[in-house]
Amino acid sequence: MHSSEEAAYVEFVDAGRATLHAYAWLLTADAHAAEDLLQETFVRVYVKWRRVASGQPLAYARRVMSNLHTDRWRKTRRETLTDEVPDRAYGADDPEVVDLVRALQQLSPRERECVVLRHYLDQSEKETAATLGVSVGAVKSYTSKGLAALRPLMQEERHV
Repeated sequence: MHSSEEAAYVEFVDAGRATLHAYAWLLTADAHAAEDLLQETFVRVYVKWRRVASGQPLAYARRVMSNLHTDRWRKTRRETLTDEVPDRAYGADDPEVVDLVRALQQLSPRERECVVLRHYLDQSEKETAATLGVSVGAVKSYTSKGLAALRPLMQEERHV
């Protein structure tokens, strides 16, 4: 890779790190897993940088991250679920943020991805569908189901 391409990649990483890290954290609800997901995403984007740089590298990185997260979820979905919440550092002291992350953990991975992309990263339904590789109708369905599941969880946490 030429030095000008490497400089463009470094600039991309600097500009997109915060957004991609927040997306990874909301997907995984674990600071260490989010950092691993972010690093692996940056590696995969770097490998394809010549092809990606002229388009929308941030959109490509979100797609890579979503796919990596889905792959990890598929590999670990045979885990045994428990009623105990593990002691984790979420990286935020705000109780509402922690409550939201815990509520997001209750959603299926696809519902969580759709809700985070649509409402945290403010993507359109079409952009979300392209990022996840699903139809716009699937995005609408997953988002609707995810929001419907979040409402009572967030009210329960606030004791409304």
